[in-house]
Amino acid sequence: MPRSYVVDDPEKGVFLLDREVHMSDEILRDEMRKIFAKCWIYVGHGSELKKPGDFITRRVAGRPVIFVRNQKGEVEVLFNTCRHRGALVCTDRKGNARRFFCVYHGWIYGNDGELQRVPGDEAYTSAFDKGTLALKKPAKVENYRDFYFMTLNPDIEPLKDYLGKATEYLDLVIDQSPSQQMEVLPGTQEYTVGANWKLMVENSVDDYHLPSTHATWLNFMANSGVKVEPPKEKGLVLPTKGWAIELGNGHFTTDNVNFRGRPVAAWIPLYGEDAKQEMTEIKDELIQRLGPERGERVANTNRNLVIFPNLVINDGSSVTIRTFFPDGANKMQVTAWALGPVEETETARARRLDAFLTFYGPGGFATPDDVEALELVQQGLANWEDDRWSEMSRGMGREGEQLNSDEHHLRIFWRHWDKMMRAE
Repeated sequence: MPRSYVVDDPEKGVFLLDREVHMSDEILRDEMRKIFAKCWIYVGHGSELKKPGDFITRRVAGRPVIFVRNQKGEVEVLFNTCRHRGALVCTDRKGNARRFFCVYHGWIYGNDGELQRVPGDEAYTSAFDKGTLALKKPAKVENYRDFYFMTLNPDIEPLKDYLGKATEYLDLVIDQSPSQQMEVLPGTQEYTVGANWKLMVENSVDDYHLPSTHATWLNFMANSGVKVEPPKEKGLVLPTKGWAIELGNGHFTTDNVNFRGRPVAAWIPLYGEDAKQEMTEIKDELIQRLGPERGERVANTNRNLVIFPNLVINDGSSVTIRTFFPDGANKMQVTAWALGPVEETETARARRLDAFLTFYGPGGFATPDDVEALELVQQGLANWEDDRWSEMSRGMGREGEQLNSDEHHLRIFWRHWDKMMRAE
């Protein structure tokens, strides 16, 4: 059995991570084979493809794909690779098309992937069968409430089973919409980070870093009239108490009481007095539709959800979908989208986008800080052979529920990662 990269001793309260996992090209090659080729990987949201023929090209798990709604209205994922010589068959980022044309030799495919035309096909023998030369597809494509995933693993469990308890937190996102219909807002954030992809997993749910890394943002919020109180309980570092929750299959979330405002229904002075009435009406609708307990939960709690291996949904001051894929051991490509209710008013949508850009955007308060921190980590890890272990034991001695400022959720990820990497 392959070696383990973690030292995990709950009795002693010790959890250490071998820093080689962030530095090794060999480990990355194993990750592509043992993790990205074995798991369900997020592709996109159904709202990105509003009508038949709509398509988007993107890379998923390192594979160029076409995310498309065919002429029957069905969502498909096609490998963007011509069956002839392997060229991309679609070079546009997005658009609407009935067919895809390979510019190399002119092979034409329908938006369902079927091969429709081969120039000069009379030159082939009778063994040439266009019916067997459709664009290849992933082993499976499934969706949960319009969140589409693909897998290269034909033996994997159904998507809903794979998601397990994570579906509860996707439902909380979707419950923000009276019609239960969310949509990806126009525009995409794309940026490169000079760090190993797994550091982004840690950062996305590591609330422990908020006071030190995002002090400027906290000061901005306080100066904008948002009440940011110091923690009152021993061992806490955040203004409000929250929890780290294991969801199975390597998935996990943080869940905490909101202090920074939520466009869906939690007003803060930063939104302006004019927003109070509309946000009160939004909250009233939530309470009436979902009941007092769930309505309050949707309106006034924040969550950072990780679906293993590389999907993060930040449901806080806005709803952000973020994916990231390795481009070498020390670099990753990050993509992020904003998500909102389809029936949202123009003013509510403006608040959502402003919150999205202010905190999560690559030019906002949080993301540049996070990028700098991750790149500093990657640079510091150059000493890994002489300083081998990262310490991740915060909160291991705590009985009962684990706090979001502990490192319980980081350990959840690493235990599952290690299990998959050790599999034959």
